[in-house]
Amino acid sequence: MADLPMFPLGSVLFPHMPLQLRVFEHRYLVMLSEILTNEPPEFGVVLIERGQEVGGGENRFMHGTVAQVKQVEESDGFFALVAEGERRVEVAEWAEDAPYPVASIRELPELVWDDDLLSLRVEAERAVRRSLAVASEYSQQEWAATVEVSDDPVAGAWQLAAIAPLAALDQVSLLRAATMEQLLERLAGLAGEAEETFRALA
Repeated sequence: MADLPMFPLGSVLFPHMPLQLRVFEHRYLVMLSEILTNEPPEFGVVLIERGQEVGGGENRFMHGTVAQVKQVEESDGFFALVAEGERRVEVAEWAEDAPYPVASIRELPELVWDDDLLSLRVEAERAVRRSLAVASEYSQQEWAATVEVSDDPVAGAWQLAAIAPLAALDQVSLLRAATMEQLLERLAGLAGEAEETFRALA
């Protein structure tokens, strides 16, 4: 286990996905100044279970993703930070916020690709893109149904999980997947359910 600075957010960060943050709270400005002295500069991201992003005192989920800082720019009263999801972690124990959140974390195993999963990957991708296409008819979506994903099978699978129009709790269940097969099966099923839900709005 290792101690890692943490940034609880109202959204789930997946491996191989970008993260843009406006850092203005004192506790996170302190955190940013400290992690930028490390190589590579990293922090953990977990979903807030209850509470707000600003002010502290929130309840947090125990699974998250390490984010590696790629770019920082100072703006008027805040820092604009660009990071990228790297690897999954599980929180073993939270330390007292002093002044920012810190957790003892265990790294979760990387998911392993097997070419036997190709048909399942195709099924999951079709389900995600169909759900995005249907969802876009009823609400504005961050991702278009035609958005490209990585040719790398592992990175592409995580990116499909990230762009699917799912609730945060469903995203956490995907982040916790123990195998690539489990990830793709869950993703296909949840995306299919999302498509049915959106069609029921018609």
